[in-house]
Amino acid sequence: MKKILVMEDESNIRSFVVINLRRSGYEPIEAATGTEALEKVKANPDICLALLDVMLPDIDGFEVCRRIRASGSKMGIIMLTAKSQEIDKVTGLMTGADDYVTKPFSPAELTARVDALVRRLGTDEEDSGNNELVSGPFVLNPRNRTLEKDGQRLKLTQIEYLLMKLFMENPGKAMSREDILAAVWGGDFSGELKTVDVNIRRLRIKIESDPTEPEYITTVWGYGYKWGY
Repeated sequence: MKKILVMEDESNIRSFVVINLRRSGYEPIEAATGTEALEKVKANPDICLALLDVMLPDIDGFEVCRRIRASGSKMGIIMLTAKSQEIDKVTGLMTGADDYVTKPFSPAELTARVDALVRRLGTDEEDSGNNELVSGPFVLNPRNRTLEKDGQRLKLTQIEYLLMKLFMENPGKAMSREDILAAVWGGDFSGELKTVDVNIRRLRIKIESDPTEPEYITTVWGYGYKWGY
């Protein structure tokens, strides 16, 4: 049974989420504060996904997300926010989240987003075998899901790894945002196309010498992106 961290300070909302996750076959781990969430993460290294509320009394969800990513964890992260402003969506994704869900949300919507992300993060690599992918200074290893640039290991989230894998398997091919969303997040993903843009922006910061003048992940204006090396 896969463990899901539920960080939410409002007990009624937390209970609502926990009940629906249990019904879907997950093992919820509850946290009412950011401090408690970080302690639960440390005590449960096998947590596969975290639901992080943005507004908390001690440490906000963005900072909890940053600290989880700084620890090297590749768990899936979905931000829960009562705000619909664009800045909150972008901030959550740029701090390392894979997706976001805006309150109020239905049980079906939340569990569908959790299911989709858990499924993508657990994707088996059998189709591509264990052959490394090499492109320019990059070496991607499907066996341990890692990426090196000039021999140096880069710290990627699982979604960032899947994006790199998609690009390196399709050199020079222009891919629409819809294509990328379906390939990485799954065909049944109900999130916004902006999720692709922000995750690619975050990935460029990690792999490009100058993210403002990308050499590897280039923009196909009005359409999407391609691996340009």
